[in-house]
Amino acid sequence: MLKPVFQYLSFWFKASDAHGIHSPFVFELYNQVIKADKEYYCFEILEELRTTLLKDHTLLAINDMGAGSKNIATSQRKISEIAKHSISKPKIAHLLFRLVDFFQPQTILELGTCLGITTLFLSEAAPKTARIYTFEGAEQLAQQASKFFAKDITKQTTHNIELILGNLDETLKRKVKELDKIDFVFFDANHQKIPTLDYFETCISKVHESSVFVFDDIYWSEDMIAAWQAIQAHPRVTLSIDLFHLGLVFFREKQPKQHFKLRF
Repeated sequence: MLKPVFQYLSFWFKASDAHGIHSPFVFELYNQVIKADKEYYCFEILEELRTTLLKDHTLLAINDMGAGSKNIATSQRKISEIAKHSISKPKIAHLLFRLVDFFQPQTILELGTCLGITTLFLSEAAPKTARIYTFEGAEQLAQQASKFFAKDITKQTTHNIELILGNLDETLKRKVKELDKIDFVFFDANHQKIPTLDYFETCISKVHESSVFVFDDIYWSEDMIAAWQAIQAHPRVTLSIDLFHLGLVFFREKQPKQHFKLRF
């Protein structure tokens, strides 16, 4: 456990807050979105759902196609363990909501549905005309998520969610070919360098000036650190923000290439 703690402390001492930001766009994003603490109408409802999952000891058979879990070694996993270790923590889920609420993307991709909680946060923040394509490789996880998508959990419709089951190496390429553009992507599937970069290259084919990519667990392993560094260096990436737990990537053509480490 010492290495993650050392990584975080190293990050914290190098990172800055609002006083160290000299980009008007990043300054606004940091103050209005990243560091905002506003509570939205659906947070309490969705967090109650999370609490329910944390108490659910139903066993699921998970055919994990990614890097797996650092905390759960077996393919037989309790829903409570998955909810504890494998879905976005409240702080992350709430930030994702605020990002979607701020940018109002029409075409949203989520790589890694898991139990569907994060998907619901994305759905609640998105415009009513948006489409959310969420990808999952584990059939029993997809079944659990589908149950939530079918319910009227927050009194809002979830008709804007399309769950795509199968091997992400195949399903993502097929879906991206069908899309005219991609506005927002949350990468939370295979925490390995080569697959992460492959998914990035697939999605970047449909980006535009206002597209936003969000990468989960960029310090998860040496592999993911290397992937994050390669993404930052990509010629199409003009702006990246390292929040330690997440990495944000932008493609603003008039923006000089910049990288920020910001405390979150």
